[in-house]
Parts: sequence; C-alpha cells; structure tokens
Amino acid sequence: MTAVTLRNNESQDQLLKRFRKKIVKSGILSTVRRKRWYVSKSEQRRMEKKKAIRRFKRRNVKDYE
Repeated sequence: MTAVTLRNNESQDQLLKRFRKKIVKSGILSTVRRKRWYVSKSEQRRMEKKKAIRRFKRRNVKDYE
C-alpha cells in the first residue's frame, strides 16, 4: 500500500503530485491497467512480439541518424 504524509507547509496539490509519482514508480497503475481485461496467453505473446519489433525498429532508426 502506497501512502504519503502531509509535510509542514505543503499544499494539497504538492501532496497529490508526490502521491502520483510514488504510484507511477511502484508500477501499481500499469499493473491495474494491464489486468483490467483478461488477455489470453496467445494474445499476450502476440502483443509482446509486436512490442519487440517496434523496439527493434526504433533502435535501428537511431543508429542511422
């Protein structure tokens, strides 16, 4: 469970900003989004393969620049 305590002279906006940063760093939000719907193993493999291809293409484009 991620928790943040209010510091002295800290506004609610700053507190919320710190909380959001902690959530993003912990990876909770991405896990929740990923597990929102059921994805079969074959679909998951297909998505990972597409992701790897995109990553490979991006790296190759940077080499040519």
